[in-house]
Amino acid sequence: MKDTKMTGSKAHPFPDAREDVRRSLIEDQTPQTLSPTYRLAFDDSDFLMREELRPVRLQLELLKPQMMMDEAGITSTVVMFGGARIPSPAEKDKARTPALGELSHFYEEAREFARLVTQESMKSGGTENIIVTGGGPGVMEAGNLGAEQAGGKSIGLNIVLPFEATPNAYVTPEFSFNFHYFAIRKMHFLMRAKAITVFPGGFGTLDELFEAMTLIQTQRMAPVPILLFGEKFWRSIINWEALEAAGTIGADDLNLFRFVETGEEAARIVLEA
Repeated sequence: MKDTKMTGSKAHPFPDAREDVRRSLIEDQTPQTLSPTYRLAFDDSDFLMREELRPVRLQLELLKPQMMMDEAGITSTVVMFGGARIPSPAEKDKARTPALGELSHFYEEAREFARLVTQESMKSGGTENIIVTGGGPGVMEAGNLGAEQAGGKSIGLNIVLPFEATPNAYVTPEFSFNFHYFAIRKMHFLMRAKAITVFPGGFGTLDELFEAMTLIQTQRMAPVPILLFGEKFWRSIINWEALEAAGTIGADDLNLFRFVETGEEAARIVLEA
């Protein structure tokens, strides 16, 4: 059977898309062939960017990473959410605030957690429990770095932003993805997730955490371990018990997550799950 993946081979007698793109480029240049309407629809970026094509772009953004990871045989991931602004311990003095500098030890815990999980993953071929981060700096960088130090691969799910414009240097290049739609990016974080770890962070981290907990709470996602690094931090910013006392969440909802302090502790929980 012929391989019909991203290699360009085909299992049918018709010209493939690449062949027709090449043919269309060498046509005689006439007023007709130079018209934008003559471009092949799938090779016409102006057409694909039209407002009416949003559903198609959403589908493409869902499909591309899905297909790439399927072809690589990735069966499960371990998600690492956390602040882009958390510095490494070596950069602690350069943090934008003293409080942020005091969180720098979580960079090292994130790195060690990813290293331990990836080290174990490599024993079974490196297709299970692949570290996935948002591809940026801070905790995300630490996660990708730890996976690289263990000799494994890791995923980076970047998104187009006015800052943090490029992936960190430790994301495995063939698993470095870029997104336009936050919603599709969130789906790819969770579609293969075996566990979710959440380090101190800001609005983006909180958004990702509560999205995951809501999906599990409403039974729209199978339960997976949710590990919050740094009990002191999380209790200082969220009064979990007040939510239960008010009746806005149930007592069982407080069991959706647990606190951890070190990468070693978290790795043990994930690998025993």
